[in-house]
Amino acid sequence: MAEAHQAVAFQFTVTPDGIDLQLCHEALRQIYLSGLHSWKKRFVRFKNGVMTGVYPGSPSGLLVVLTGYISATKYAKIDPSLGLFTKLSTHLPVSKYITVEGQRIAGGVLVGTGLWVAVIFVMRNVRKCLLSWHGWMFGRHGSLSFKTKVWLVLVKLLSGRNPMLYSFQSSLPRLPVPPIKDTVRRYLDSARPLMDDEQYQRMEGLAKDFEKNLGPRLQWYLKLKSWWASNYVSDWWEEYIYLRGRSPIMVNSNYYAMDFLYAFPTHLQAARAGNAIRSLMMYRRKLDRAQIKPRFLLKDYVPLCSAQWERMYNTSRIPGLETGFPGIWDSFLVILQSLTLPSASQLMVLNTIPMCSSQYERMFNTSRVPGVEEDILQHVNESKHIAVYHKGRIYKVWMFYDGRLLLPREIEQQMERILADESEPQPGEELLPALTAGDRVPWAKARSEFFSKGKNKQSLDAVEKAAFFVTLDDSEQRYEADNPIQSLDSYGKSLLHGKCYDRWFDKSFNLIVYKNGTMGLNAEHSWADAPVIGHLWEHVLSSDPVQLGYSEDGHCKGNLHPNMPGPQRLQWDIPEECQTVINNSLTVAKTLADDVDMHIFPFNKFGKGLIKKCKTSPDAFIQITLQLAHFRDKGKFCLTYEASMTRLFREGRTETVRSCTVQTCDFVRAMMNDNTTKEEKLKLFKVAAEKHQDMYRLAMTGSGIDRHLFCLYLVSKYLGEDSAFLKEVLSEPWRLSTSQTPLQQVELFDLKKHPEFVTSGGGFGPVADDGYGVSYIVLGEDLINFHISSKHSSLETDSHRFGCYIQQALLDILDLFQFDDKADKK
Repeated sequence: MAEAHQAVAFQFTVTPDGIDLQLCHEALRQIYLSGLHSWKKRFVRFKNGVMTGVYPGSPSGLLVVLTGYISATKYAKIDPSLGLFTKLSTHLPVSKYITVEGQRIAGGVLVGTGLWVAVIFVMRNVRKCLLSWHGWMFGRHGSLSFKTKVWLVLVKLLSGRNPMLYSFQSSLPRLPVPPIKDTVRRYLDSARPLMDDEQYQRMEGLAKDFEKNLGPRLQWYLKLKSWWASNYVSDWWEEYIYLRGRSPIMVNSNYYAMDFLYAFPTHLQAARAGNAIRSLMMYRRKLDRAQIKPRFLLKDYVPLCSAQWERMYNTSRIPGLETGFPGIWDSFLVILQSLTLPSASQLMVLNTIPMCSSQYERMFNTSRVPGVEEDILQHVNESKHIAVYHKGRIYKVWMFYDGRLLLPREIEQQMERILADESEPQPGEELLPALTAGDRVPWAKARSEFFSKGKNKQSLDAVEKAAFFVTLDDSEQRYEADNPIQSLDSYGKSLLHGKCYDRWFDKSFNLIVYKNGTMGLNAEHSWADAPVIGHLWEHVLSSDPVQLGYSEDGHCKGNLHPNMPGPQRLQWDIPEECQTVINNSLTVAKTLADDVDMHIFPFNKFGKGLIKKCKTSPDAFIQITLQLAHFRDKGKFCLTYEASMTRLFREGRTETVRSCTVQTCDFVRAMMNDNTTKEEKLKLFKVAAEKHQDMYRLAMTGSGIDRHLFCLYLVSKYLGEDSAFLKEVLSEPWRLSTSQTPLQQVELFDLKKHPEFVTSGGGFGPVADDGYGVSYIVLGEDLINFHISSKHSSLETDSHRFGCYIQQALLDILDLFQFDDKADKK
């Protein structure tokens, strides 16, 4: 095994003739290149900070304004400051050295700069006010009202050009606090189908009492926080839902993302790791330089691609001239086309409504550090290495050499060195990551006692401050066409928990590369939500086989590096007392992992294309399907969680859509009744779908139920007040927890030409002991992948049984529309 190169920059010895100084030129060269790289990175960050800080303005805009004012001052012989600078000059010690013309120029600079700043301030705040209006979301499906068209035009014109990742942060509105009476009313609506008359009347009494007495007082404190903080929910959500949890984060919190379903770019483990790690590091470089495009909300009824909109906006349609500058002619053209052409108005929705990008800040160089009462998120600004686990050994691998990022073949070379290492793990090292898989308190105490000094601290710092964690897994996982169910189930369980000691579950994410070249991700949940890590994973999957590629023999493209130092084996000194804690954590983790009942299946009988022909939202279609399947599985309804995002607001994260509604239950009961006609069932389905869409819109626009009640509950605890209503609401178990994995960068995957590049999406563990966790991803026009999890220990659940009910429910609901189509033809 090639250890890290321990270069010494200089050595000296004292002799009778003086000091003999010996310099190592290679070490000094590496020091120089490393410093140069760091200063370049600092400069880029400073420049990006300036560009983001003045957006939607730009330094070039300031230059144009100042040039115009100075020219006007010089040739028109006027003072743009209207004598203000002359008055100020009496108080300036250098004023007597400034000529009259100089005073005019200085006045022009002052006035021009002030005007430029004022325009930016006005544009930013007007845009914030515009983005606070969400009436466009509640318009009729497939069309935009005149008011919405005008609103979209104004938002677009005030958004500037070439935005960076964080350009819109200062213009995003704050999450509003809904009125208590609205939240209580919506809660009672959601609780009605789950309670009998007596239970509902009791809960209604508690709710009304809360709304009248304690609620207004708690609401006042919450509004005060919303005025002061950027987001009145997110910090408490992160702290109390994630960081204060003392149970294992493996299975309970962490989630996973899968590789391609049918494509296998290479069978070489080191090569696949080389391309994937290189792609991840390139994404981090783009993130550091804010070169990743900001995320915009895409409304599902927009039929045209964003490239057409960008060209329409950024290009002047003057005959013979395409300036690429958004001048007056562009503005007029945008307004004219968007107000008169239906396709242009729908096109406007694309790349217009920004989403918050704050969650991207902690994607890399981040680790969750355990505490006795509460964990913390540790983030470092820069990390030049990754941590790699293989067969019980952990390595520190530098990602830079000669002042540059390693190339894919060079990273593969480092992985090959690790795979070739035949040394044995040190005592306790093999199972060490199990500490991150067990309960948090033992891990926190062990970290403080055994990893706070010496080489244990240095090695732990190398892991926690790494860009991310990589596991070179010694097992083989992949989709097998002749054994699809068992192969996918095993693959999903492996990504979710592995062997319980071969992932560092505290890292922001783990890259897992299997022996046969298949790979996946395991992500920690507290720092961000799944769409953010999904955006990263889409970049990796799209760049791996297409942009980076492999040679004919399966290796990464490029050449080996002849002089590159090898990975550094981390050294540990783990006493027997600590090994006992590790074994105890492993026992807890294995019990949890063995209890997971995982089932993953691709549904390819129909998909988004056919669902949209039914004029129904694919998400509403699937959510109602899950309700029907769950009722057939358990014979009852349950409180259902569907994750919705609130990133239309600054620092927004998620909100809950309570998918089990009165309207959905009416439809399910109709489906279970053979005496109900298909026409009646279809009518009830459409009502339920519209209700679901309305609830989803409310959740996205800050009018959800659960985050508001959660924050009211925390305020009551801070005030020492007890609320029977809030206590019961927050103690209700989510026996059906669901989430859709969005495909955000559709342009990266041409599934018509390359159907083998379809991914299986990702999933998570069950939330309730007697419930299901369901994740699904809609891919292309004809494929929906489902991930179902539950617990073997529950007598009520069976993931494979539930999967069969889901498939049958999908077909049964579609049959209603097929009958409707036939009736229309007649």
